[in-house]
Amino acid sequence: MNTQKLAGKVAIVTDASKGIGADIARHLAAEGASVVVNYATSKEGADRVVDEITKRGRNAIAVQGNVAKKADVQRLFASAKKAFGKIDILVNNAGIYQWAPLEEITEEQFHQQFNTNVLGLIFATQEAARHFGEAGGTIINIRPTVTSLTQANGLVYTATRAPSMRLRARWPRNAARGRSGSTPSTPTS
Repeated sequence: MNTQKLAGKVAIVTDASKGIGADIARHLAAEGASVVVNYATSKEGADRVVDEITKRGRNAIAVQGNVAKKADVQRLFASAKKAFGKIDILVNNAGIYQWAPLEEITEEQFHQQFNTNVLGLIFATQEAARHFGEAGGTIINIRPTVTSLTQANGLVYTATRAPSMRLRARWPRNAARGRSGSTPSTPTS
């Protein structure tokens, strides 16, 4: 009897080359899932996570892609499907922050954070819905606890992370209309 809860499942974890994303990727693999370790810039970190997973006899690949770019997200999902044949789980973990007082926030900082933290979440969720099979899939949106706190220098970051809660509330309604069979979840870290 197989006691691994996720045996036969395929998971994509965005920004999984370090920190909580890497830990999530390792945990999913330990539970039996084949894992796609996404990274934007840290190939070395992603390769290290993949190496740790495969040394334990599990399946994993690293795929570069900036979640703020739709073409990169499409390539990420296509690579996952090519390697493992399907996609069952998406962990939206990618997020960036730049702590700065309101008067110092630049247009570039604002757009960089919103593009990654909001648009990236939307692009990845859209692509997951397109790739989930008839049985649906699971989408997990990681939302740091800091989004529920008021940070003097974290105004833009906090504003960008809150939409994951709204998307979580809206997604089941879309799924009920037959657009996807996903089950969203937003744990706090």
